[in-house]
Order: sequence, then C-alpha cells, then structure tokens
Amino acid sequence: MAFTAKDVMALREKTGAGVMDCKKALIDADGDMSKAADILRERGIAKAEKKASRIAAEGIVYCYIEDKTGVLIELNCESDFVAKNPQFVEIATTAAKVVAKENPADVQALLNCTVDGTTVEDYLKGKIAVIGEKIAIRRFTRYQSEGFLASYIHLGGKLGVMLDMEGEATDAAKEVAHDVTLQIAFTKPAYLTKEEVSAETLEKEKEVLKQQAINEGKPEAIAEKMVMGRIKKFYEENCLLEQAFIKDDSKKVAELLKAGNTSIKQFVFYVMGEGLEKKSEDLSEEVAKQVAAAQK
Repeated sequence: MAFTAKDVMALREKTGAGVMDCKKALIDADGDMSKAADILRERGIAKAEKKASRIAAEGIVYCYIEDKTGVLIELNCESDFVAKNPQFVEIATTAAKVVAKENPADVQALLNCTVDGTTVEDYLKGKIAVIGEKIAIRRFTRYQSEGFLASYIHLGGKLGVMLDMEGEATDAAKEVAHDVTLQIAFTKPAYLTKEEVSAETLEKEKEVLKQQAINEGKPEAIAEKMVMGRIKKFYEENCLLEQAFIKDDSKKVAELLKAGNTSIKQFVFYVMGEGLEKKSEDLSEEVAKQVAAAQK
C-alpha cells in the first residue's frame, strides 16, 4: 500500500515520532497507519494513543449545568481572538441550553432545533455574518443525572470535564467530585473501570507490550511474564478508578470516592480541537522534502 508525505506527517502528529522513524514504520507496515503506530510503540519511539499536540481549530469547550441536566459542548472558530470574545461564549451558552432542553441526537439534529424563532443553523449564520468568521458546533454530550453533576473548565475553555455522580450532593461528595474533575483534566483517562477495556484492546496492548520487551532483549518467556506487570500499569494510567490520586498518590481515585461516600456513573472530557489538524503548508513541505530526500 502506497503512502504519501501527508501520511508521514499525520503519523508524526499522532505519535510524536520523528519524520524518518514514521517513514520507516509506514514502509514496514505497508502503508497501514494503525499498524505503523503500533510498530513505533514496539520500537519504543511512541506512546499508546497519544494525540497530536498541535491542534487545528480555535474555539472553546463550554459546560452548562442546570439542576440535574448538564451539557459539555465544543464550539470552533478560526481565530483565538474570536474565541476569547464574550459574544462567542454567549453563542456556546445558547447552543448548550438548546441541547439541555431539546436533547438532540447529534449536531445535525441540534442545528434543526429552534432558538429565538429561528433554527440553530440560521442563528449561527447570523452570528457568522456579524463576527466575520466561520463558527461551527463540533460536538456535545448531554447528561441527565439521577445524582448530581460536576464540571471543570481549564485555561478558559481549552479543556472541559463533566462528571455524573451517583448519590447525594453532600459537601464531602461535592469536594470529591471537584477533585475528580481535576484528576480527569490532568490524566485524561480513557475508561472509568478496567472492566470497560475491551478484550480486543487488551489483547492488542499485550501484543505490543510483549514485542517491546522482546525488542529490549528479553527472552520470549520472560517477555510474557513482564506483560502482566505492564498491563497493570496500563490500567493504572488509563482507567480512572485505578489511577493514583494526583493530590495524594498513596491512595487511588476509588479510595477517594469511597471516603466521600459517593461514586461515578460516567464522565466526559473534551480537549478543544483534539483530532483536528491545523493547516501548515510549511510542515507539509518539510515532510515532503525529507521523504523525497530519503527516497533518492
């Protein structure tokens, strides 16, 4: 399978590995992006599931909570200047309130909802005409809690967390919930519990970890034993309840919740612009030149 300079750049963005390492991995993977990422991990060059540090769109992540209904939403624009405009935050608030009230299935359904006598889509078009930049609702999550909700917005909307807690909203429970939102913002867990990790994901992780150990010079029998210890670390890094509490690493998040007599039903966090890639002709040209030079 052939690959292009853009594929090399995309792999570089995803893994943080160098251009030539990415090119070699794509060659060895016959152009398969996912397999190439695994190869880089096996070679100790990239870490699992690390997103690109370079983010495409500007905008904000915003959270709206009213009683037991909460909405986390990402609104994108073209410039940081507009993202910091109070009018832009007002647009995010308006859209979030519509989500809270109407519970649309997806962004397209939200755009078809009404606000101030018009559709949300036409409402956005009106704001675009005034502000002079493209504005788009990228995604949202709505929770209807049976317990209580907590949220945290970091760096003026660069990252947002919403937490659905079970149980009564006592002072102790609310304090724990706040600490957990900070935990999520800092560690960005992929799962709540280790039981949520699929068998397929776990098996793939074991294969990568085993190959890592073999590449480190360990015999296969030893490598297989090492995998179990490394899987434990995988759980501790990726599963919220298994993580060490960031304010006191002598206890796990699960213990923190127990002490507060509360538990977590679900959580969501958005990193603004995550997964979107800024247009960078300079970077694209840089990669193309390096790939072309290596092919000579």
